[in-house]
Amino acid sequence: MYDPTQLRTFLAVAQTLSFTQAARRLGLRQSTVSQQVRRLEDAAGRPLFSRDTHSVELTEDGEAMLGFARRILEVHEQAAAFFTGTRVRGRLRFGASEDFVLTRLPEILEGFRYDHPEVDLELTVELSGTLHEQLAAGKLDLVLAKRRPEDPRGALVWRDDLVWIGAERLRLDADRPVPLIVYPPPGITRARALEALERQGRGWRIVCTSGSLNGLIAAARAGLGVMAHSRRLIPPGLFLLPERSGLPELGKVDFVLVHGHRRPGAQEAADALAAAVLAGGERLRRPGG
Repeated sequence: MYDPTQLRTFLAVAQTLSFTQAARRLGLRQSTVSQQVRRLEDAAGRPLFSRDTHSVELTEDGEAMLGFARRILEVHEQAAAFFTGTRVRGRLRFGASEDFVLTRLPEILEGFRYDHPEVDLELTVELSGTLHEQLAAGKLDLVLAKRRPEDPRGALVWRDDLVWIGAERLRLDADRPVPLIVYPPPGITRARALEALERQGRGWRIVCTSGSLNGLIAAARAGLGVMAHSRRLIPPGLFLLPERSGLPELGKVDFVLVHGHRRPGAQEAADALAAAVLAGGERLRRPGG
């Protein structure tokens, strides 16, 4: 009833909320992407997206289709691998940014390990900037992280707003420097936060630095200051700061998958894991359990 090709196209649009970005990811024309989505909507008998000239949003039925599409594609890939007899092997060095510590990335990795038991998966959790440096140095094969604004590389997993968050009762004094909770250099959100404040001419001071997301969360929950964070990944116990706080807008942030040098013995495994992450991308925006 549901064509796997159409389901993959649907997932790409759902994750990027852009027919243009989905077309780039899939290597298709935008008209082809639109046609495949329409055919899937015809098969479902319900609209999966509400769209106008400015935005694309999932409908309630589209949200439901996300889970069905992911499970259908997982079973489809398992069946294809079983009957073709293909076995992915090799050592795969995968880097994921601290942003995904509290998400359901472990579920995606668990599914990958189940489907590809002969892959020796090595996981590195680090700052996005550090992961990009390690990838460039040939120390990693695949990275899931934020992308620097000037870097065009990588398959877009999703685009999000970068926002200011803090404890519920935190209040900022407009006459005092903004208390910042940040990753150490080369943290991408750190750089974006400092650049935005400097453009605004707003004073700031760093009250906490930690390379661990859990460390930053603890400081923020204690009311020590504010931190820049992905809107869809706001940790429990922290809240979006209201506009009256007077803090500058931080813009968008891209989460991408980037392949390193095509190392023999790792390329096939990297492609398989990248496909698993892209297929299950919506789970990365949900808290882990």
